[in-house]
Amino acid sequence: MKTNESLVAERNQHIPQGPFNTHPIFAERAKGAIITDVEGKEYIDFAGGIGVANIGHCDEEVLKAVQDQIQKYIHTCFHVVMYEPYVELAKRLNQITPGNFQKKTMFANSGAEGVENAIKIARHATGRPATIAFEDAFHGRTLLALSLTSKMKPYKFGFAPYAPEIYRMPYAYCYRCAFGLEYPSCEIRCAYLLRDFFHTHVSAEQVAALIVEPVLGEGGFVVPPKEYFNILYKICKDNGIVFIADEVQTGFGRTAKMFAMEHYEVEPDIIVMAKSMAGGFPLSAITGRAELMDHPQVGGLGGTFAGNPVACRAGLAVLDQFEKKDLLSRAEKIGKRVLEKFKEFQRDYSMVGDVRGLGAMVGMELVVDRKTKEPATAFTKELVSRCREKGLLMISAGTYSNIIRPLMPLVITDQQLEKGLSNIEESLHELHPAQP
Repeated sequence: MKTNESLVAERNQHIPQGPFNTHPIFAERAKGAIITDVEGKEYIDFAGGIGVANIGHCDEEVLKAVQDQIQKYIHTCFHVVMYEPYVELAKRLNQITPGNFQKKTMFANSGAEGVENAIKIARHATGRPATIAFEDAFHGRTLLALSLTSKMKPYKFGFAPYAPEIYRMPYAYCYRCAFGLEYPSCEIRCAYLLRDFFHTHVSAEQVAALIVEPVLGEGGFVVPPKEYFNILYKICKDNGIVFIADEVQTGFGRTAKMFAMEHYEVEPDIIVMAKSMAGGFPLSAITGRAELMDHPQVGGLGGTFAGNPVACRAGLAVLDQFEKKDLLSRAEKIGKRVLEKFKEFQRDYSMVGDVRGLGAMVGMELVVDRKTKEPATAFTKELVSRCREKGLLMISAGTYSNIIRPLMPLVITDQQLEKGLSNIEESLHELHPAQP
């Protein structure tokens, strides 16, 4: 039997260093919220494949749907010979996404592809070249998506030049306010900045789209004030700018609503989805106002594998499971418990600078000093490693990689959840004993 160590050695021999690895282990199998490595050790999964496993690993209904589909056909290319699963999944997404207006949906393979297609559609529909994105944002690693992404190392460093006509604003990161203000006395200055932005960075008449995550994912689970998106949305509407919500990580129940923008009562012109929408199969969706989606000419959008029938069948099964298992209520319960526990950590450990969350999307920001808010990057890495040794898989986030972002499957049991949280508490205490 091969060991994790021997497989890591093979990985380093045959695979470049660019594709990163958080944990030096290899999976043998995974079910629900548990991953078992090749040496037989079990881990509670608080990473969820970076937010892909909301309905759990190897969900039975997803497996049945996939097994049924692969007996019929695996690939015809939707652009050559069409198939019903593509149409049915598009229909259902048009129904459940925010917005009381006619919508249409197309599919791609990844979140980055979804983002790029959304920008293409907005540019074509408006005839404008520019896009506004945000600091601390993550939208993918392909050229246009990478240009929209904020974090320099390791994502952007060495890959310039980037796509042109990308402009960046501060996000509503209250813990690290770009203006040194505090909510609510700030009067949401970061949102109203958009009006000034048109005078100092790019004219509104040149902007095709504004793309924003309802909660920062890779940026550190940052939750904006409730008023934030309504202000941005209205300014976009007043200036003919397409408002794009990147729900790649927030979508499909992570925030205790199917889509995070529902919390803000905003109806985006276009929503980009991926990650948990197909239970682990590669699939992304772009859903938007019909008049926008229909604007590019025939052949202007698509891809050979886009909307693969097996992935579409998986996506339909995922939607069914959300209804059958009431996973949105489960996400709310998980989020309340994690938030409660992280607040306890904040009370007991000086290195916990901030705790915030929306549904089951709860982040814990670690700092060297609460006054200076210096990011505790090295400590965060050490905490993740210590938790793994104890049987818990976690990942960090944030521009400075100093934020713990649990992405446990929503099917995690109460016992598994409590064990995982206790694991974090034990590791915190061992690495940085509680203050008297």
